Amino acid sequence: MTQRTKPPFRADHVGSILRTAPVKDARAKREKGEITAAQLKEVEDREIEKIIKKQEEIGLKVATDGEFRRSWWHFDFYGMLDNVEIYELDHGIQFQGVQSKPQSIRITGKIGFSNHPMVEHFKFLKAHTRVTPKMTIPSPSVMHFRLEPGAVAKSAYPDRDAIFDDLAVAYQKAVRAFYDAGCRYLQWDDTA
Repeated sequence: MTQRTKPPFRADHVGSILRTAPVKDARAKREKGEITAAQLKEVEDREIEKIIKKQEEIGLKVATDGEFRRSWWHFDFYGMLDNVEIYELDHGIQFQGVQSKPQSIRITGKIGFSNHPMVEHFKFLKAHTRVTPKMTIPSPSVMHFRLEPGAVAKSAYPDRDAIFDDLAVAYQKAVRAFYDAGCRYLQWDDTA
């Protein structure tokens, strides 16, 4: 059997890797204000370099940053779109007997894609791997299913389904931005 040299590969992963102790510790310190955002980034950079190397060592033809810069696999991407924000809820989501952080997303105005930090996250990944760098973002449809009742500003979208046209344009811009950054393997994770 010949080996594939372009994605999709026979062995691959969506992108999430369990956060290492240094990443978890640094995030906890950042939340308490004990370290700066720059100090958190230094820890993330070091740990991402290690996880990239581990993926290469085990023979994967693709590497991700482990999503080590994310708290949520989906909300972080959405929350960095224009006029979408992460906010606190009174409850989390039950998942395998554990309640997640009580957060969700809401739309405060017209959705857009202008200056998204995950493009820089991809550039870091690309600069530090010898194999195909892969980025994964949540699919547009996941947003629809993760919005709590009343989470869409009526002033921006009188009908909740009206967000899809702007979301489609935002995703077109996202795909272009990742492509322009050198990304040739962008996966949309659709759990919905």
